[in-house]
Amino acid sequence: MNKALKDMTAPPDLTKKHGSGPIRRQYPIYFNSLPPCNAACPTGSNIQAWLALAQNGLYEAAFQELVKNNPMPAIHGRVCYHPCETFCNRTEVDTPVSIHAVERFLGDEALEKSWPIRHIAPLTHKRVLIVGAGPCGLATAYYLRLAGHEVEIHENGPMAGGMMRFGIPAYRLPRIILDGEIKRIENIGVRIVLNTRVDDILMSKKTGGFDAVFIAIGAHLSNGVNIKADDSDKVFDAISYLRAIGLKQAPKVGKKVIVYGGGNAAMDAARTARRMGSEVTVVYRRDRAHMPAHDFECAEAIEEGVQFRWLSTINEINGSVFTLEKMALSDQGRAQPTGVIETIEADSLILAVGQHNDTDLTKNIAAIEHKADGMVVVDDQMMTGFEGIFAGGDMVPSERTVTTAVGHGRKAARYIDAFLHGTTYHKEPKKPLVRYDQLHLWYRTDADKIEQAVLDKNLRLTTFDEILVGLTQEEAKFEASRCYACGNCFECDGCFGACPQDAIIRLGKGKGYEVNYARCTGCEACFLQCPCHAMEMVSGNPRHKD
Repeated sequence: MNKALKDMTAPPDLTKKHGSGPIRRQYPIYFNSLPPCNAACPTGSNIQAWLALAQNGLYEAAFQELVKNNPMPAIHGRVCYHPCETFCNRTEVDTPVSIHAVERFLGDEALEKSWPIRHIAPLTHKRVLIVGAGPCGLATAYYLRLAGHEVEIHENGPMAGGMMRFGIPAYRLPRIILDGEIKRIENIGVRIVLNTRVDDILMSKKTGGFDAVFIAIGAHLSNGVNIKADDSDKVFDAISYLRAIGLKQAPKVGKKVIVYGGGNAAMDAARTARRMGSEVTVVYRRDRAHMPAHDFECAEAIEEGVQFRWLSTINEINGSVFTLEKMALSDQGRAQPTGVIETIEADSLILAVGQHNDTDLTKNIAAIEHKADGMVVVDDQMMTGFEGIFAGGDMVPSERTVTTAVGHGRKAARYIDAFLHGTTYHKEPKKPLVRYDQLHLWYRTDADKIEQAVLDKNLRLTTFDEILVGLTQEEAKFEASRCYACGNCFECDGCFGACPQDAIIRLGKGKGYEVNYARCTGCEACFLQCPCHAMEMVSGNPRHKD
């Protein structure tokens, strides 16, 4: 036998650190990566951690893990558009894990069983004023209170919740759920003062003895549109309309209603008007493929009898006659007028063409700068040009969703907490993202997600009852078990069983493994058997004690 063949067939000489080749040139390390669901979540939720607890039936522990990054899971499980699921690696196999449905289950369980929030820090005797009790303000207050600070929210309206209450219809977010999660935030010591308008931030800061202020008043002012109309009493804006419905002060919009716009607010207004008994037509200047609303909202609106006039714009309103002009899309997807005119009849118009901020609160403070669109300028700590005054949510450039607002609140609380301690908060660098092609799935687990039951479409128009039905305990446990745990070890023993040199050492339940490098040959067997890519092969030779 020649020497080369003998070297390949002989067992490795561990004393000389020989590996799978003539000399070991690599070795394995355990390394947790960032899963795509976590990377896509605006709140930074450690989704895998609470899914793992849920699949083991540890529901309260899962809830406690969940609220580390999201204080309102029963709300988010209903209204978040779950970008986490869009990027779930499981989409490469069958369907994404229904993360939002498990989140809703845990949130509902917490409300039903009155699970408390644990681990509140001792009082620091620092006081923070938050202006606005919407999702961003509530989240900021929650995390600042957990850090031990005294927090007071001043809310101009009669109820807390902001756009969650006055912008999201009850059929998507039942008010008992909203009230329950706000109450939990109050129960940890956050004080919410309603019907209290802040007109002078600096005076409120001084008289209240606050050490910092966070502004989170949201975008409650509707954008206008240039339409010639002979009767402005027939024109409503979507935000005011939805707010009036929420306050049980429904305006009289008539039997036939036109909703102008293609965003989620337009869908909410249209579907609400249907439930109030009106025939509704949505007029949108582009087509369905280009509308900013999520397509499932459009699909559900169509199921409920909402009509759509795509590629149309409103030029004029004369009495009950609406003059529409047909539009055409350019190669860039922009709507262009065609000169083709048609008319339809309606009793009123609901405008849903976007919102903007009220800058009255900040424009009189010279040190606070604004962009051309009214957005407040903040630094990398979310602080305005006036020391101690911070801003977030709809006040700064961002996607206008509940989840984004809560994510802002969590970040803002970190920055404000650091400021109150005389330091600066620095984010830890993100770990590398783990992709589907990096997984080594040695098992097949094809199983589509559980679809939530939906209220019959014929019943929807008679009630504002919730449309989607939550998961049962068994369904939630199954759904949580569909998670691949991408990038993070879940102790499957794949590496332990694959190692031909017995170099993998179990450290005990919940403690993972370590490698005995005195025995490891760098053969990659453990790495190739790790289904979730919680290991990396590193070039070189590790230091160890022989």
